[in-house]
Amino acid sequence: MNGPRCADLDYIQFLIAAQRVFTSTEAERCNPEGEGGPAHDAYTRLLRRYPPDSEGLWREVQGCIEKGDGYLFADDSTLDKPYARVMGLVTRHWSGKHRRVVQGINLLTVAYSGENDH
Repeated sequence: MNGPRCADLDYIQFLIAAQRVFTSTEAERCNPEGEGGPAHDAYTRLLRRYPPDSEGLWREVQGCIEKGDGYLFADDSTLDKPYARVMGLVTRHWSGKHRRVVQGINLLTVAYSGENDH
């Protein structure tokens, strides 16, 4: 049995560098040309292997945060786009405002606030 072709850091680096499209096929396309690069299926298997949790986020940001000094906030929002037929980034998301699934752009905001930040 072959080992995994990509690791969680490969995918995190892709997400940081990506500008608009965050799909497995786009991650494959962004790899250097040639043999041995991970295919889009490798990214899909990676995402299924790791359960969604906050540990990966913490490993990524812990160097920027002084423990006991502040808070890390994460919030998601949906920008309604009910009339969008074909528009980049518009997909179906749950809206707390409408209490149903709507067409829109999902935004994730992550912010750090320390005691000395004013």
